[in-house]
Amino acid sequence: MPTQPTYDPQLVEGALRRLAPNWTTAIVRTIAKYGPEMRVREIAGHVPTVSESFVGKRLTAMRNDGLVVRNATFDRTAPYRLTEQARTLGPVYRALAQWSSEHIDPTMLERADRIEDALQRLQPVETTRVVHLLAENGSMRFHQIAEESGVYRQLMTPRLARLQADGLVANVGSRHGSPYALTEAGRALAPVYAAVQRWNDRHATGPTAQVPTAVRTLTGPTNGAASIRTAAALRRTAVPTALFSHAAQQQPRVPAAVTAASSPARAR
Repeated sequence: MPTQPTYDPQLVEGALRRLAPNWTTAIVRTIAKYGPEMRVREIAGHVPTVSESFVGKRLTAMRNDGLVVRNATFDRTAPYRLTEQARTLGPVYRALAQWSSEHIDPTMLERADRIEDALQRLQPVETTRVVHLLAENGSMRFHQIAEESGVYRQLMTPRLARLQADGLVANVGSRHGSPYALTEAGRALAPVYAAVQRWNDRHATGPTAQVPTAVRTLTGPTNGAASIRTAAALRRTAVPTALFSHAAQQQPRVPAAVTAASSPARAR
């Protein structure tokens, strides 16, 4: 009987792709175990199969994804520490490890390897969407999956082949054009996706406020080249609000006699 998914495929897929790159899980676990702060060379010492330069590049990407942070931006030796997003990944990792152990390969010994293997199976584009569709409908033919997901048929063919190779989807029947359905492993993904959804929702942020820009009323004709250039420059120029924390005060007018007295005399 088809299940009723309660997750957003797009949000879940985006979160999985942030966590899936190779060695991300190992780095998070290393800092969590030996931290709270670690330098690149220290982290690389606990991940001996990759170079220090690769660890540095991975940390930069993880920083952009909001998983790690460092205090000094321009100090290359400054240590990294986990953000709250990374520190709260425990439920996601547990769900991935349990799913892998029960439905993929119970012989894997290292928990980090099991988690990364599960992430590699789940992170390809449109995987979450296809699993979601099949969970809702039970089984679907190729053209139905392509139409419902909005993916060109030429692109859907290799994606379904990858889903089959990863053990998530199978053909129902042996004839050409037989419908596709989730395997036992695919049907068991609901708790994993729910854990990822909760983690994503916990750290979701609202839209970033736009930087205020200068606003100026142009007097006179506005179709001249100078006016166009001035308006474009104003649109491009960001104005810090602190510079205008007080209303501009009108300056007192200088008497003409004072202005004349302060001007140097012209020699004939």
